[in-house]
Amino acid sequence: MLKTYLSSLNLSELIVMEEQMYEESMKIAKDAFRRFPLKNVRGVPLMEAIVQNWESVCTFCPDPSDLLMAAYPKAGITWTQEIVDLLLHNGDAMACRRAPTILRHPFLEIFSPPPIPSGLDLLNKMDPPRVIKTHLPIQLVPEGFWKNKCKVIYVARNAKDNLVSYYHFDRMNLTHPDPGPWDGYIHKFMKGELAWGSWYDHVKGYWEERQKINILYLFYEDMKENPRREVERIMKYLDLSCSDDVIKRVVELTSFKVMKDNPMANYTFITKPIFDHSISPFMRKGEVGDWANHFSLDQLQLFEEDYERQMKTTSIPFKTKTKVDF
Repeated sequence: MLKTYLSSLNLSELIVMEEQMYEESMKIAKDAFRRFPLKNVRGVPLMEAIVQNWESVCTFCPDPSDLLMAAYPKAGITWTQEIVDLLLHNGDAMACRRAPTILRHPFLEIFSPPPIPSGLDLLNKMDPPRVIKTHLPIQLVPEGFWKNKCKVIYVARNAKDNLVSYYHFDRMNLTHPDPGPWDGYIHKFMKGELAWGSWYDHVKGYWEERQKINILYLFYEDMKENPRREVERIMKYLDLSCSDDVIKRVVELTSFKVMKDNPMANYTFITKPIFDHSISPFMRKGEVGDWANHFSLDQLQLFEEDYERQMKTTSIPFKTKTKVDF
């Protein structure tokens, strides 16, 4: 059960050692990094190294006590991971600063040049229950998660804001294909040509299966609108019971301002030649509606027409405006 999640001193010491080894491995592998091409797995474009190691990813077998946290890239998964970690540690901020997010909650499918450990390497060193991150669309998630009835938290973000955030991330992530100009990037997003594929298929896939396999489906905009309400939803889903003071503390510690300044959550742990934070910080704005600062009127009309076509068969209740009057 997730209630038994451990944060003992011995585990903390091991994680500190793992962090030191991870930092050293990044230095050793620095010359192997570049903007890697994307390859397809069942029609979904993924980073080349993931595809090369796909057999080990798709055959991963989780423990029934493991928690899977899923989202399309830049939809708010780091924020949600921090909320979960604080809830599991009863609001203990120091416990949640024991290591960077990537070591606390391994990224299931990620592979980097050796000797950097893969997500699977990190998971294999951890005892269940584990919190596991993925960007995989639901059809590519290893079957073991469904067979073992693992809990799953999914986060969805409004398409236009998600697109903007992903664009700036691809600018600073020097291992993803060059995003190119903004106008062209919009078309790549609409066609599902970015890493981890189509935003449309991603959000619809988890939405359609949410009741059948007990997925807690969250919306970024709901979390911004009423963070306490959404923290309580997550707490109940995890079968936890936290005091009012703890819930309040979790909300405060996971505000955008606090997390942006938290080196264990803001990914400043990952530096060049992987992330170039001088191009764009990993945590950039965290706003709802920042898309309005990026789209021209023509781009917006084109995007809205495509959105209407691709989302017409679903009832996902995104709260932010998706139809614009021209």
